[in-house]
Amino acid sequence: MPFISELIGRPVSDLDGEKVGELKDLLAAGGARMPHPKIIAIEVKQHRASTLVPIVDVAVLIAPAIPLKKRWDEIMAYESSSEDLFLVRDVLDKQIIDTNGVRVVRVNDLELTRVSGEFFVANVDISGAGLLRRLGLPVFSRRLASRLQHRASGGIISWDVVELIAGDQPMRLKVPGEKISDLHPADLAEILSDLTRQESSKLLDALDVKTLANTLEEVEPEFQASLIQQMPDERVADVLEEMSPDEAADLLAELPEERSQELLRLMEDEEAEDVIKLLAYPEDSAGGIMNTEFIAVTPEITAEQVLAVLRRDAEEAETVYYIYVQGAEERLVGVFSLRELVLTKPDTLVSDFMETRVVTVDLEDSQEECAQVISKYNLLAVPVVDQIGRMQGIVTADDALDKIIPTAWKKRLPRMYH
Repeated sequence: MPFISELIGRPVSDLDGEKVGELKDLLAAGGARMPHPKIIAIEVKQHRASTLVPIVDVAVLIAPAIPLKKRWDEIMAYESSSEDLFLVRDVLDKQIIDTNGVRVVRVNDLELTRVSGEFFVANVDISGAGLLRRLGLPVFSRRLASRLQHRASGGIISWDVVELIAGDQPMRLKVPGEKISDLHPADLAEILSDLTRQESSKLLDALDVKTLANTLEEVEPEFQASLIQQMPDERVADVLEEMSPDEAADLLAELPEERSQELLRLMEDEEAEDVIKLLAYPEDSAGGIMNTEFIAVTPEITAEQVLAVLRRDAEEAETVYYIYVQGAEERLVGVFSLRELVLTKPDTLVSDFMETRVVTVDLEDSQEECAQVISKYNLLAVPVVDQIGRMQGIVTADDALDKIIPTAWKKRLPRMYH
């Protein structure tokens, strides 16, 4: 099948055999809707002007000289729409997100395919051979492709597994946000690090609020602040509400005081109160890094009732691996693991199987002290209590270890407590 680079520059002639110009570009329809956009017009360059010729008026597209079916003065120029895609102008040399290989790559060429007499964009060529072909060195291109045949699959990507990022054009997502949102937030965060600020902003605009919140939690607060710099306050506030309180507090701490206060004002009262509570403590203390979303029950309910609580509240909690038990005045009196709960008979009271010797940290304890406690007792999270033993939150292992191992490594640790 032909590549775009092999067609560009070929002469175009009308029905009388008169040369009317050269092929400058191909126009494809359905760039935002179809897995493989269909060629609907060709752009013919004439001196300083160019004309879009409907593909139905093209006799043969794959030919040394491209003939038209009509005389030039009989051609009705095609009017492009915002949904159409100029393949050379909008795609070649642009960055794309390979949603299959989870990477950002550059388009060196495009391969067409013919189905029932119509042409479609089949594949994206990101290989060195594609670049050589673009430079007008087809012989070297074929030699390189032959030598690297065992790696050919890595240089050709099917169009239906990519998302196109047009540099100075509006971002065009063939399936707006759907394939992108299916990626793991950690993969999205890695993709963002490979994009320019303008490109990353357009990508983030295509994400739903929950996916955006999960993705921001995978990067450093400084990078978070730069990513939301141009984002409307209302959207940022919605994102902050979806983030865990400790992550939201870290992000707000990186923003100018005036904007931080405005965002807190726009947030729902309950979520804002949790974040304000964390901002009151030093950022490297247990109070500053704790998460206020945890599962707590009372000692007089049964194991079966605890399971009902988990079904209702687990989605909002940072971890469900540990369930904490609170007595009078919300004092911490016990803890048990999800494993212990599953192995317990449904009618057993929490007070009969909970562990009453609970390892805790204080609000003012340092992050390093939290890490030492978690490491010493082999915990996935440690509860944070105030002076009279009331539970205020939990510090998870990954947050506690932030000071001990680099964040880039920490983010790759398996989150077994989720």
